[in-house]
Amino acid sequence: MNKILLTSAALGLLFAGQAFADETEFKAKLVGQVIIPANTIIAAPADAPEFLKSAGKFTTPDRKRTEAFGTVPGKDGARVTDVKLPFDGQPMQGFSGIKTMEDGSFWSLSDNGFGSKMNSSDAALMLHNVKFDWATGKADVVKHIFLSDPDKKAPFPITLEGAEKRYLTGADFDVESIQPTADGFWIGEEFGPYLLKFDTEGRLTDVFPTLVDGKPVTSPDNPTLAVPANPTLKLPAFNLKRSGGFEGLAMSKDGSKLYGLLEGPLFLEDGSVEKADGKTATRIIEFDVAGKAWTGRSWLYPLDEKGAAIGDFNMLDETTALVIERDNGAGTPDKACADPKQPQPDCFDTPAVLKRVYKIEFNDANVGQAARKIGYIDLLKIEDPDNKKQAGSQAGIYDMPFVTIENVDRVDATHIIIGNDNNLPFSAGRAVDKADNNEFSLLEAGEFLNAK
Repeated sequence: MNKILLTSAALGLLFAGQAFADETEFKAKLVGQVIIPANTIIAAPADAPEFLKSAGKFTTPDRKRTEAFGTVPGKDGARVTDVKLPFDGQPMQGFSGIKTMEDGSFWSLSDNGFGSKMNSSDAALMLHNVKFDWATGKADVVKHIFLSDPDKKAPFPITLEGAEKRYLTGADFDVESIQPTADGFWIGEEFGPYLLKFDTEGRLTDVFPTLVDGKPVTSPDNPTLAVPANPTLKLPAFNLKRSGGFEGLAMSKDGSKLYGLLEGPLFLEDGSVEKADGKTATRIIEFDVAGKAWTGRSWLYPLDEKGAAIGDFNMLDETTALVIERDNGAGTPDKACADPKQPQPDCFDTPAVLKRVYKIEFNDANVGQAARKIGYIDLLKIEDPDNKKQAGSQAGIYDMPFVTIENVDRVDATHIIIGNDNNLPFSAGRAVDKADNNEFSLLEAGEFLNAK
């Protein structure tokens, strides 16, 4: 694989050791929980083409169209889940970014659909405004917004290019992170990766390709790439792995800057990945909102040795932020397969080991260097002395053994919200044979939020 990319000189910025300090583990307590069932289906917009009135029609391995509802089993590796495709409607799932609003509600978004560009052309991209009643465990959906491109801002033909209503789908963009503003929404996505701007009605107004050190950041799903006609020629150059784009998007407290956090590391000219202090590192990239341009400033986020990716990202103040970090495991060790190399339908081949929320610091002093990891909460052992959990089996403990946990933000001075992306119907981390629900939890974490 031919990779382009950042210069060796730029690599020299990555090895500043002062950014690393001893990371402290902080306790958190579960104080409330809301569960949105996995198989929650909503209707496509009334004016959407018939193609979008159902979803998941291309999810078999050969991608052949399947029209009969509920005939294709959802699978997590060797394990079959209890939810089947296609759906009569659009699934409200894949929550992949969250933002606390002043009225107590939250904005979130469903990601690209069914896990890839190839199988998600009938998955409508949408945002959700929701309220959670932590006392009763109920969710109230205030509003859905379906994303569209009526003014033809996408720099490529979209799936519904010729439709009267140009709704966007999971074959167009993989939307993963959200920042609401007075005039709409900023969205981080992964196929480009692109930074996207939508108005308050969900209409696309701007698309910004990603730059780091003045060089393009490109994933293998970028629509500008083309396979050469001659098989002896090199493949198109890209420097980011598939699904490695803007999993996190944060905004400065004054609203003047956006910070896109890549899920995975950039590749260097020699084929290695970026590192900080010997650890694989992803990039936090700064964008100027008023100028509508990347500033040229960025920071490194060093992953734990067991960490594989980040899940979400939100600012606490001008220099500190929350970041979800995770491995690629799912499920609990008590139900681990005897041989992980021989997955079975009744066990977890790779149980979850590292699922954390970190508090980090990045500022003017460490531009081009590693952000400081101040401390973390272990999401596999959240205290639950008052038995607030609706799911899980450990007495006095709430755990999140999901492969993807992609929602975190501060709610108030002492609480954070945390939620999973359930990848419907392909993730089963809570039970070996059941598709994961959307679990949103309110955690008391004052000591963690105040850590210096």
